[in-house]
Amino acid sequence: RGSPGVCQWAAVAAKLGMPPPATIQNAYSLLTRGFEEALAEACSPRHHNVGLLPWSVLCGGLLTGKYRQGAAAPAGSGARFVAFGDYMSRWHPSHARQETLQAADAYSAIAEGAGLTPSQLAILWCRTRPFIAAHGAVIIGGTSLSQLEENLAAFALPAEALTEEMVGAINEVHMRCRDPSNSL
Repeated sequence: RGSPGVCQWAAVAAKLGMPPPATIQNAYSLLTRGFEEALAEACSPRHHNVGLLPWSVLCGGLLTGKYRQGAAAPAGSGARFVAFGDYMSRWHPSHARQETLQAADAYSAIAEGAGLTPSQLAILWCRTRPFIAAHGAVIIGGTSLSQLEENLAAFALPAEALTEEMVGAINEVHMRCRDPSNSL
């Protein structure tokens, strides 16, 4: 598991004359940045050159902006957190830690200040990380065609749309609320 697992898998592949792992799938998002501490170095090109295929980059919908604190819950049964009371509890607006909700709201504000939707910021930020941009990809989804279109639009944005100022603001939120969805 984690960095030792990647290193062991690469060593076994080399010993057996098999191709090394090319990518791994881990949760990774603005709210879940554990990969940076636990795996980024082992997966880097100077070590095992393993790309990341992050899943849940929108944290089940929390990073879409539609569950902001003090706002009414989205109408309709398609909203996962409305339809399923125990869905992804670490990010569920009814169960998540206050720090998680505050961080999600702060990321939404950064997006809106840059003329992006919160979903577009979350996806743009993930897809421009060096360990994803080099030879990984971002796994997205949606419960409606309009959500899918919005998510896909984030891939049409140039990497430069994520300015140094925005990255600085994102990192400020992260430093105040490091992986807030973890309860440790």
